[in-house]
Amino acid sequence: MNTPPPPSGSERTGGSSVRAGESSVRIGALVPLTRPGWAEAGQHLLAGLELAAGAVNEAGGIDGRPLELVVRDTAADPHRATSAVDELAGLGVAAVAGEYHSVVARAAATRADALGLPFLCSSAVLDALTEQPTEWVARLAPPQSRGWQVYAEFLLGAGHRRIAVAAQPSVYWATGTRVLRDHLTPRGGTVTALDMRALTPAAVCDALVDSRATALLLLVGHPEPAVPIVRSVRRDERLAGIMIGAPAGQPEFATWTTSLDDDGAGVPFLRYLPERLTPLGARVGKALRERLGEAPSFVAFEGYDTVVVLADVLRSHGADRARTAEAWPRVAVVGTRGRIQFSRVPGVSVWQWAGTPIQVVDRDPAAPDRFRILHSSREK
Repeated sequence: MNTPPPPSGSERTGGSSVRAGESSVRIGALVPLTRPGWAEAGQHLLAGLELAAGAVNEAGGIDGRPLELVVRDTAADPHRATSAVDELAGLGVAAVAGEYHSVVARAAATRADALGLPFLCSSAVLDALTEQPTEWVARLAPPQSRGWQVYAEFLLGAGHRRIAVAAQPSVYWATGTRVLRDHLTPRGGTVTALDMRALTPAAVCDALVDSRATALLLLVGHPEPAVPIVRSVRRDERLAGIMIGAPAGQPEFATWTTSLDDDGAGVPFLRYLPERLTPLGARVGKALRERLGEAPSFVAFEGYDTVVVLADVLRSHGADRARTAEAWPRVAVVGTRGRIQFSRVPGVSVWQWAGTPIQVVDRDPAAPDRFRILHSSREK
């Protein structure tokens, strides 16, 4: 069952018909629920986490004990996430889960590793979530190096070799630019970086004309400065044939369409869903739609799968933190998007689901509420 948060709004508990109390098995949940975090993504992530926790409790909990989520709002702040991990560890949670923003997840993972607290990262993609390989952290989302390589493959397949990226300062954006450049340059592509600290949307248009780019990728926040850039490019007759892309997934959420109307259609982005959900995924998708009042994003499914994995581990190995961490390589559960197992992937410092489905999709210009699959791949 859900209990009201304290006045600060920092804590929420999730469950259902099993009554939470002293005997609960507690999982800490890190989600961005307030700005400057991407609150819409956080709401979808939390909806998946809570729906799965409710399903676990309807099925009897963890060996008869209720599963309880203890939610902390990271607000996209790495320092706040680190403090939350410290607090959750002190509260005796069996594990920590969640987070959407990669830089925040890296701070949380680093702290969880130092404390010996299992952390299952739901949705962040930076390859190096920790500086050194760790046994304490596992991840469901694909590493950025793989996802953005898939996006680069899509660009090449669509005939784009002169790429411009409108980027803000961030480890995440800089890493994405490097992945694109490393993949495109040996294949005859070029990547021109446009520093959004110095350029207005109108100046971006001029730079695109000068560089003769055929594709502009938005490595920036939403709504600012993404929305003004899109509107400016769409209205510039010199750029009528340019493709606008957003590999980080900004168009996934309804506010993209609300902000941009038809201008937001036809903007390819990365999404971590299969072409067909599992039977569990189909049922969960309907329940998430009812809970959210809109179509669930891939982030909501990531949240649900996170609890599916942790519940399986806790049932099989108990709530001891060391035993949970030892169980990552033995996980084999069917989630909403496929069979989930963790392995060691070269260049990735945490236990990684190596079967994450990856798509490049866009919103159909003829029906912006409908997504078109443009390219798909499965993590190798």
